[in-house]
Amino acid sequence: MTTPTGESSNGPKTGWDIVVSMRVKSASIVAVIAVALTVSWSPVLAGAAQARVADAKSLRCSFPRAAVSTSKTGEPLDASVKSTMLVLRFESIDIDTGLAQLRNGSVGSEVTVRLAEGYLHLMQSFRTGPLYTTTVFEAGAIGGRFKAVHSRHEYFSVPLPDTTSSPEQYYGECEVLR
Repeated sequence: MTTPTGESSNGPKTGWDIVVSMRVKSASIVAVIAVALTVSWSPVLAGAAQARVADAKSLRCSFPRAAVSTSKTGEPLDASVKSTMLVLRFESIDIDTGLAQLRNGSVGSEVTVRLAEGYLHLMQSFRTGPLYTTTVFEAGAIGGRFKAVHSRHEYFSVPLPDTTSSPEQYYGECEVLR
């Protein structure tokens, strides 16, 4: 405790007490500045990270693993993981209009695009009911490749060979082509 004359209750301040006091104040000021910079730059840094996916106009996505559900009549869905190679190509991605083209060879279909906080969602809703979604994750990107997941929400009571007949989820990555 100090008195109005600068003396502590233990006696007058020494030069050492003043140096220590100034260092503590300096460290406190540096800590406050560091916190202020971190807080003020966080949105900028998050925006810079998001811009990499947000700027993508074309993506090539490869999914080497899939969880495929199966079901026997009257039983709940079960799933198994298998190796596969699903490749999807998205072109003309425009986050402002919310549209893109999903290309399969020379055939293209329109998909809906949404960008939110480092997640790029590409959604295809069919008139017959199924919904396919692909999500590209900004976080965890390595060397221009982004982790991604593709889900197919579809179910037929009688499975059809070589088609999506029950829910499936694919795991892989997407690369920006341009």
